[in-house]
Amino acid sequence: MNLLVRDTPRPSPVHLSRDGATAPTAEVEVAVVGAGPYGLSLSAHLAAAGVETLTLGKPMSFWQNHMPKGMKLRSPWRGSHLSDPDRALTLDVYARDLGLERMDPLPLEHFLAYGRWFQRRAVPVVDTRNVSRIEHEGTRFRLSLEDGEVARARRVVIALGLAHQEYRPPELAHLPGEMAIHTAEIAEPALFKGKHVAVIGGGQSACETAVLLAEAGAEVELIAREPVHWIGSETPDPPAGAALKWRLHKLLSPPNPAGPLPLSWLPCVPRLMHLLPQARRDTISERCLKPAASAWLLPRAKGIVMRPGHAILSAVARDSKVDLELSRGVRTRVDHVVMGTGYHLDIARYGIIDASIVSGLRRLNGTPALERGYESSLPGLHFVGASSVRSFGSQMRFVWGAGVTARAVTRHIAGR
Repeated sequence: MNLLVRDTPRPSPVHLSRDGATAPTAEVEVAVVGAGPYGLSLSAHLAAAGVETLTLGKPMSFWQNHMPKGMKLRSPWRGSHLSDPDRALTLDVYARDLGLERMDPLPLEHFLAYGRWFQRRAVPVVDTRNVSRIEHEGTRFRLSLEDGEVARARRVVIALGLAHQEYRPPELAHLPGEMAIHTAEIAEPALFKGKHVAVIGGGQSACETAVLLAEAGAEVELIAREPVHWIGSETPDPPAGAALKWRLHKLLSPPNPAGPLPLSWLPCVPRLMHLLPQARRDTISERCLKPAASAWLLPRAKGIVMRPGHAILSAVARDSKVDLELSRGVRTRVDHVVMGTGYHLDIARYGIIDASIVSGLRRLNGTPALERGYESSLPGLHFVGASSVRSFGSQMRFVWGAGVTARAVTRHIAGR
């Protein structure tokens, strides 16, 4: 079976360097910075459209290094496909090609393997070096790589997702790094075996991390300001008719449901979201991204001490422990605090975009204000994925958005 995107000749903007990584030519049309689901999907569409493209970054590295082992995707199977123009490299094709059963929810290790399978077929040439600096030179961009080499591109697409965007609450920010850890820093839950851990938050990341830590042998408390909102048909003690309700809910839901019906359909049309006033767009995104956790985690959470409705009043490091004072008069002492507190997007925190570019962009509280083709106020500089949520809606936080984004950006750049 031929799984290549197209049989037509593909542009060759790169050549192999001595160490097996790819080295850029003097100049390319488009440099895609990031090789996760959005970067790989966009690179596949651009190459198929005949656009000279250089893809930079280690494929699927954020998912590999910043998601805990044993995690399962909250996104359903039908909302977790990467995108190529011919739709020849979907999860369904991958599973059929390898003789795998469909898994819903999808384990992280299978999604990682699928992403790399997609990359080998759709974007076979990737420069795995990191970009250290992006600067603007006239009508072009200068990209300095980690080894000192330089590439130039007429356009740059930033596809770095949630890298370096972790939110750390001020009441915990003063704690030593080894005591206060964000969920994005936990790749191996087994390292916490025998430790007493407080996980802060009530969303999917916090709840799933708490479960994985407990299963790895840690003593776990889950502390959340609000009651945890469990979603899915696995909710315990369901009312009569709940099974039928959830079957109907799945039937009527979009490919990657986020938020209540019918509101969850609006973010599936990013062009429509982009036409809405900013305040309305923000309200919809906030509602659709409201913290919630999949109910299939509940049967695995029995050994966890749940503390919903508790705010952290103080956190003090003392004698290699952390003393937490919570509302309602609760105190607890733990070895580690794990922050499942989500992400706050600010493109300056990517750390690679020159300060003169960042300061000159029209921004929406740290994220770029984007127009057609996901282009910023600096012509030729585009942002896709999580950094485009405030311009195009909440689906840009999920894998599903990679396809609609790749098609829109490619149409804009290729003039089609």
